[in-house]
Amino acid sequence: MRTASRPLAATSLSLAAALALTACGADEPAAEAATDAGTVTWTWDRNVAAEDAEPEFEETSVEVPVDPQRIVVFDMAALDTIGALGGEIAGAPLASVPDYLRDHLADDAFDAGTLFEADLVEIESQQPDLIVIGGRSSALYEDLSEIAPTVDLSMRGTYTETLDRNATFLGEVLGAEDEAAAAVAELEAGIEEARAATADAGTGLGLMVSGGELSAMAPAGEGSDARGARGGLIYDAFGVQPVVDDLQAATHGEPVSFEFLLETDPDHLWVVDRDAATGEEGAQAAAAVLDNDVVARTTAARQDQVHYLDPVAWYVVFGGIDTTRIMIDDVLQIAE
Repeated sequence: MRTASRPLAATSLSLAAALALTACGADEPAAEAATDAGTVTWTWDRNVAAEDAEPEFEETSVEVPVDPQRIVVFDMAALDTIGALGGEIAGAPLASVPDYLRDHLADDAFDAGTLFEADLVEIESQQPDLIVIGGRSSALYEDLSEIAPTVDLSMRGTYTETLDRNATFLGEVLGAEDEAAAAVAELEAGIEEARAATADAGTGLGLMVSGGELSAMAPAGEGSDARGARGGLIYDAFGVQPVVDDLQAATHGEPVSFEFLLETDPDHLWVVDRDAATGEEGAQAAAAVLDNDVVARTTAARQDQVHYLDPVAWYVVFGGIDTTRIMIDDVLQIAE
């Protein structure tokens, strides 16, 4: 696994004005200093509907202690950002923590369960000061909030909006406001550098490979959920021009054939190996799946412009400071 060591531009080509405008929507979470200087308040719209029912949102506010000593994290993007800002994780679903983020765990970090099922007895016995959930683990809120202040840092809005908002909040919680601001500025500059590299690079297609099958990734579009945002990130955040104006319509969903790659003939292929991300045993590597006569005839293959993205960063963690650095490096492959 590559580490996120690449230095980025020192001067931010800031997106802060745009982020501030979009982050103020009524359905967006927000952090603000509470009356008590020892807490920060996190507010978001929480889905309180029963499982499989139509979503029903309720505004939820939680006061979080500043400088918590024992933090339990179920959201890998939040774990990334907390660690990058100097925090330490007391507990997490240990089997789900990627290798490149394990240094953020305390030496005696305990196993808090899985991304879908918390070990409530163990967590309560460890007496955490703060619990962070998000994405897959959002459904754990009711149970976990009875143990300690629990906040949901799921993606809301765009990737960059979420990154800015969550890093700012966690910086306030950890007493690392300056470090958070510097990291956000660095990442904004890096994303702009990557967008500049893709601006004149021609067309591209994001491709997920799993079980020997291909799925085309499409721009997320407005109102998209986190899954759509993950698939559309290469276009939405990094500016890749989709090879087809309406990929959803062109693919009749997502699954595509090798012939589709030849018919649309993108200048670049951006590939995520889902099986490598999830640790699927015995799975055929994405590079092997794409090593065939049909793909070899595409412009992307003929010009050596098939780019393999870090699968854990793009599919599993999908957010956080160190992970975004990895993503930026991945996109800047085309500038090398």
